[in-house]
Amino acid sequence: MEKINVNAAKTAGTLPHNWNYIGYDECNYTHSPGGMELIAKFGRLEKPYYVRTHHLLCTGTCHGTYKWGSTNAYTEDANGNPVYDFTVIDTMCDIWLGNNCKPFFEIGFMPLDLVTMDDLQVNQWNRYSEYKRTGWSRPPKDYDKWYNLIRALVEHLLSRYGQAELESWYFEMWNEPDIFYWTGTHEEFCRLYDYTEAAIHDVCPSLRFGGPATCGPLDHNGTAAIFLRDFLHHTKNGKNHKTGTAGTRLDFTSFHTKGGGYYFTTSKVLEKTPSVKKLLDQVRIGAAIIKECGYGDLECILSEADPDGWAAGGRFDNPAFDFRNTEYYASYTASAYRNLHSLANELAMDIRPLAWAFMFEGERCFEGTRVFSTQGIDKAVMNLFRLFAQLGTQLVELTSTAAKNPEKYKDYWGTGAGPEINGWATLTENRSLESLIYCHEDTWATDGSVPMELTAENLPFNGSCTITHYRIDRDHSNAYSEWVHQGRPDYPAGEQLAAIQKKSSLELAEPVRTADIQNGLLRLTFEMPVKSVSLILLEQKR
Repeated sequence: MEKINVNAAKTAGTLPHNWNYIGYDECNYTHSPGGMELIAKFGRLEKPYYVRTHHLLCTGTCHGTYKWGSTNAYTEDANGNPVYDFTVIDTMCDIWLGNNCKPFFEIGFMPLDLVTMDDLQVNQWNRYSEYKRTGWSRPPKDYDKWYNLIRALVEHLLSRYGQAELESWYFEMWNEPDIFYWTGTHEEFCRLYDYTEAAIHDVCPSLRFGGPATCGPLDHNGTAAIFLRDFLHHTKNGKNHKTGTAGTRLDFTSFHTKGGGYYFTTSKVLEKTPSVKKLLDQVRIGAAIIKECGYGDLECILSEADPDGWAAGGRFDNPAFDFRNTEYYASYTASAYRNLHSLANELAMDIRPLAWAFMFEGERCFEGTRVFSTQGIDKAVMNLFRLFAQLGTQLVELTSTAAKNPEKYKDYWGTGAGPEINGWATLTENRSLESLIYCHEDTWATDGSVPMELTAENLPFNGSCTITHYRIDRDHSNAYSEWVHQGRPDYPAGEQLAAIQKKSSLELAEPVRTADIQNGLLRLTFEMPVKSVSLILLEQKR
């Protein structure tokens, strides 16, 4: 039997709830029916969620498709004069703000009329297809026009939403410029950053702008690490391409981290699972580079922090992606976020993860894409964020006999280490204790459970106590299992859909009950499946 001990008298810092960041490629899903429904669900959880999307300055039909979106914020007339239209961006911002969310405004990518594609033999018939292929990732043909676009955008947002509101947003430069998202040179990217920073802060110096949103650094001398390091050297003391002075203002740093990478395959043989260790290793390397460059005191946003890459890939692209439909995704995220919190404390840095997941319109049910809901049916991972929202902010000591540090595993998957069982405990107003406990192992095996004993000691209340035990596992808070039971329909309807929807919300591991607390002590026993998350609430009965 593994044991969890919670000492309510021993404070352990604060829990800042800094998981309130999500994102997705397809900006136009923001104003689709499914997108608006999901945004509203996040808005009801707790404090505002920040929402990051790609393609906010791209040119197109303003209709979302896999890995593409557009707003037509910038076009040019027949004489080459800029035409600004922020209607679609306004629509998105209004939806986010109207649902207790806020923009994490990723500035990108390049509008069609601001790029040159003379090297591609472009004509009137293929101009747009070539733009969608690579044009959006190119430097601007005129940096002054880019500066004026960003300035006009910020002026517009300022007049529409006010300075106080915009000061609570993030503005981030581009996305993963160390790979195909940027086809210019490193110097050209730094120039783009300098012009963008000047445009934003010339309008409003108090706004928050940063970057560079590079990929996860797999080692200290890889492409992502070199790009991140060189960029930070530039902002620290390099020549500013806009002003000619030394350095460029940077208000927060950002980079990405992934626990695995999967490609298209017709093979039905499952590859290795995502790895918590791999995700953490990238964060440690990226954080070291940031501190080395003198930015360790800034917020560091992991503006994509996920079990894997390729959000739009699903189980038909690679059978490994089926894990996203299951309780594995929830227990993985619980482990990753808990260990990121510990790593941030160790490094004395403010590190905040953003889940690059949302929804896709028109997909088959449980397609396996990296989403929180499918056809409006919430996945197990969505219920994890519902559990997060019920935690308090005053941490108290939680120890576990099965606690592990994934960074110290002998391989990426913790082979032979057994399940990691850990969590957080918070005390709220001396009237309730919230214990979130996860059991996770980076293997495909889902069978087996672990006998557990939870001891809560030095509780600040005695007498009658209400015990509420929520659970995410294969059988609880997990619509996927019911979907499988219903025959895996691509488009469930009627009674099938109702049965699946019924399992999509939080469920109890056992009925709510009461217990008497004597001398501030309570012991509970239960079983935890190898892939599971529990939230146990002890509340003083009034």
